[in-house]
Amino acid sequence: MSSIFCFRPALLLRQLSAPLALGLLLTACNSGSDTSDATTATATTKPAGPQNDDGSWYRQYRGLLPGSADSITLHLQRLGSPSGEAALSRLVGFYAASDGHPYEIAGDLGLRGDSLNLHNISNELAGDEDEEPAEIAPQWLLKEQGDALVGIRNGQPVRLRRLEPVRGIQFEAHRLSAEVAARPGHPEDSVSGRRTMQLLLPFQAPNQELLAANIRRGLHGDSLDSMPVPVLDSIWQEQLRAFTRDYRTDAAPLLAANAKKSPADYQPLENLAYEQEVNTYVLWNEGNLLSMGYFGYDYSGGAHGIYGTYVQSYDTRTGHSLRYDDIFKSGIKPQLQKLLGQYARPVVGLKASEPLSKALAVNTLPVTRNVYLTSGGAVFVYLPYEIASYAKGQISVFVPFSALQGLLKPGLPVGNTAAVASR
Repeated sequence: MSSIFCFRPALLLRQLSAPLALGLLLTACNSGSDTSDATTATATTKPAGPQNDDGSWYRQYRGLLPGSADSITLHLQRLGSPSGEAALSRLVGFYAASDGHPYEIAGDLGLRGDSLNLHNISNELAGDEDEEPAEIAPQWLLKEQGDALVGIRNGQPVRLRRLEPVRGIQFEAHRLSAEVAARPGHPEDSVSGRRTMQLLLPFQAPNQELLAANIRRGLHGDSLDSMPVPVLDSIWQEQLRAFTRDYRTDAAPLLAANAKKSPADYQPLENLAYEQEVNTYVLWNEGNLLSMGYFGYDYSGGAHGIYGTYVQSYDTRTGHSLRYDDIFKSGIKPQLQKLLGQYARPVVGLKASEPLSKALAVNTLPVTRNVYLTSGGAVFVYLPYEIASYAKGQISVFVPFSALQGLLKPGLPVGNTAAVASR
């Protein structure tokens, strides 16, 4: 999801609701204030089987793309619409073939709830960011038909069958939301703040307790598995208190001043409808490897919001996290930096001979520790503004294992990486 995914604002903000890098979002959650005027909806008690809240779900589909001999697995996640809003339900996900290269998609569920309208949003496939969404290729138009998705991709027929059970980890999808009044007791204020959290939690998974605990740590923004395991409700309440405090500090004085100027024609400022969203996305889920994206978005006035995805891989054989230092050997940054420059060029539309500075704000691509694994390689995720302008969006660079020979630590849950690591 470019994620979560390599989001491109010019496209994404036309298809999904507006997006704070999760680090910024969680850094603000250090203290709280009264939230008695915030109405929350919490996850309900789970029955014996998996339960998904508010129409949310995570599914996998399998099939052939037109013109290809290699089957793909489509990982698709439905996000519930914001409370009280008539917007279409959003869809995010990715698909991948046997090479392990993920390509991200996003879109919506049609008004009748039976059509799926999807676009590729990976940088190398999304087309010109200045084009209208309908002109961006490839486009998917699908309908549910029994246990399959049937329709067209770029005008060619496609059929994807649903995988049950899923490959890898099965998830329950949950959603929490709150509407926050900027000025409690002022019903004339038609604007309010909204905070949502949409998350996936493992269901009947190997090492489920430890895996779920580490996912909650990721949701809380903790960088060490030795940190105390936060309770989900405490994460939600902590972040909601911070949002409520900051929203009322910013918006209440401006609404009061605006009302005094022309009380007869009072119109609340629409840019005071602040929004914060935190989502967990599946970035890879196969065999003994799970990779998750922790996506944060914050709109607090202005032309656009701020967003970003922090990523994390997990060894489902143990439930433990796999961070940069668990994946790569020490002292290999020079080699890795060279590889990143090589594999980033086609992502940002450059030829092999062209300098990175032609498309990015850097001459050489720094090695980010924001990295996750697939079955075929490593994906390095750069947040907006990190290496390019906001218009370039979030940038993800896939480097195949074949190019990472000698740089990886042995024992990773991605097949015979011991052989790759030792070469």
